[in-house]
Amino acid sequence: MAERGLSIVAMGGNSLISPELAPTVANQFQLAARAVAPIADLIEAGERLVITHGNGPQVGFMALRSELSREHIHEVPLDSLVANTQGSLGYMVQRALGEEFRRRRFKHEVVSIVTEVEVFPDDGAFEKPTKPIGRFYTDDESDTLAMERGWDMVYVENQGWRRVVPSPMPQKIVQLPTIRRLLDQGVTVVCCGGGGIPVVRAADGSIDGIEAVVDKDRVSALLGLALGADRLFLTTGTDAIYRDFSTEQRKRIESLTVSDVQAMAVEGQFPPGSMGPKVEAAIDFVASGGLVSVVCSPPKLVEAFAGKAGTRIVSD
Repeated sequence: MAERGLSIVAMGGNSLISPELAPTVANQFQLAARAVAPIADLIEAGERLVITHGNGPQVGFMALRSELSREHIHEVPLDSLVANTQGSLGYMVQRALGEEFRRRRFKHEVVSIVTEVEVFPDDGAFEKPTKPIGRFYTDDESDTLAMERGWDMVYVENQGWRRVVPSPMPQKIVQLPTIRRLLDQGVTVVCCGGGGIPVVRAADGSIDGIEAVVDKDRVSALLGLALGADRLFLTTGTDAIYRDFSTEQRKRIESLTVSDVQAMAVEGQFPPGSMGPKVEAAIDFVASGGLVSVVCSPPKLVEAFAGKAGTRIVSD
């Protein structure tokens, strides 16, 4: 039997958060066990996967914890917060998958890797921060933070002010050779969590962390292309891409070409803070050589692999 092609599965950070449960570590472990069941189904069926994941809620929790304790202990820089969430969330996914395999008596190795991602220090995103992190603030709190700490703040209607940080384009995955070697050994790898730890490389080859957050879906597309993956699966809170999503006339779409998606983007169908980054990553993957990108909900992942759920994006 021919070896199956490689697929990238990008889990959203919200997969481990539920509005019905307090966001405790114990509850996140419980949700992780539920979230990885479809992934375990696919691996047991012979699919070759690399798993990435978001960290939006979790990095916000850690940033708030660091902020609230700053009178007693040093604050943690943003690149280290991303590293912290990579470790803790990678542990959750790795442990949940391992336990699922144990229950099924299915022998398979899974490992998570703390992954650095190079960005350009002169990326335009550093001049115009757009990625929101952390909690919401009042008008007075926002003014104080902007003046005393130099934070860039953005107002969200009916919720308040929120810190925004740069989200530069990913250029290179530092641990890519290690990821390749593990895949060659048949190991399922969890990597590039939260978009990867943003680092910049100096002329002498050394690297240093930088205050930024890299988009997880863009990194997933970059990773897939670098590994020669056939398919990119981007899971989200909706079961597919819709036209006129926020209206009563919304229409579910099963398949789109790159040109179709670009036309919908021009129409304003994909707001920057929601589906926008996902469709951009999906387009980049397909336009650069990937066979197909699929946007689907986590519970529908197995069906999406069979072409029976989600929205498929293919070349023209």
